[in-house]
Amino acid sequence: MRITSEVLQDEFIGLNARVASSRNPSCNGIAGKVVDETRNTLVILHDEKEKIIVKDGTVFHFRFPDGTVVEIDGKTIIGRSEDRVKRKIRRHW
Repeated sequence: MRITSEVLQDEFIGLNARVASSRNPSCNGIAGKVVDETRNTLVILHDEKEKIIVKDGTVFHFRFPDGTVVEIDGKTIIGRSEDRVKRKIRRHW
């Protein structure tokens, strides 16, 4: 998989995710499958419990089906997933 800005427009529900760092220290290290996404949060199934993680101030590691792991700042994926797919993303790197 090519790591491009289109990754930010992908659907994250169903992917494995891990919280790499967060403003909330109790969220650090939470890992599991993404089961839901709202405008400002991701819901991750961790140890058979659903954990709600705020996107802003959190860095996520997403594992795609081909095994690629991508680090994404939650601030860049704020918004509803259906709107994020339509949004044009500019590259700043």
